[in-house]
Amino acid sequence: MSKVVVTCDSTCDLSPECVKRFGIKVVPLYVRLGEEEHRDGVDINNEQLFAYVEKTGQLPKTAACSVEDYSEYWRPNVQKGCEVVHINISSEMSICYQNACTAAELLGNCYVIDSRNLSSGSGLLALDAAELAAEGKSGREIKEILDVKKNRLNVSFVLDTMEYLAKGGRCSSMTALAAGLLKLRLGIEVKDGKMGVGKKYRGKLGPVLVQYVHDRLRNVAKVEEKRIFITYPNMDDEIVEEVKRAILEDKPFNEILTSNAGCTVSSHCGPKCLGILFYEAE
Repeated sequence: MSKVVVTCDSTCDLSPECVKRFGIKVVPLYVRLGEEEHRDGVDINNEQLFAYVEKTGQLPKTAACSVEDYSEYWRPNVQKGCEVVHINISSEMSICYQNACTAAELLGNCYVIDSRNLSSGSGLLALDAAELAAEGKSGREIKEILDVKKNRLNVSFVLDTMEYLAKGGRCSSMTALAAGLLKLRLGIEVKDGKMGVGKKYRGKLGPVLVQYVHDRLRNVAKVEEKRIFITYPNMDDEIVEEVKRAILEDKPFNEILTSNAGCTVSSHCGPKCLGILFYEAE
């Protein structure tokens, strides 16, 4: 059986530690600051992105990986006789999946999974793909398993500000203004491959995030307790620890992983955003 190499979009928001631990290769999307184009997580970080927005008032623009990008990343592995399993951001959010499928058809022995998700929700699939590959599963078998399992992903996050969604045209300026005046923090849920509005919160960020965690975990009949992600672009360490404690009050996860949201996701969600991402149990 040929070796399986697992790759994913940079939108999977996996930490360098996870990438190294699981042997996953990351294909970066593009982030444009004015006339300058950067590779997500390679040439640019969140600190630079948020500084640009603060200075210019302009939101960065993001661009998908091209067919050529995917082909370039995968070809050396295919030429060595390996199979490739790739995890994409939801096809409802980007053309990345379509481009990856085209590249896979041209190269052969590449299996592309539409995560129907984003951030480390997709990242959870990538970790599973790597573990299944280590067990000796073929590319086709991994795709079949994850195409079913992805439907159990529970992905959400809370925004500290709606400014970035408004600038990106994903909500109206009036809605963002009203939320600001009412001091609302908006919950966002990913369902059917798309982002939608969830519960609205009011209050200081720390207590809001603790309540959000309890809402998400207590409203699920059963979770897969293997691992959960806490993902954010930047956040006070004290608040992250509060979120961890809140998680363990509700569910005994074996592993709590933290990761920084990449520049592509942060371009839409803004600073001080935090989400928890896990699987519901069968």
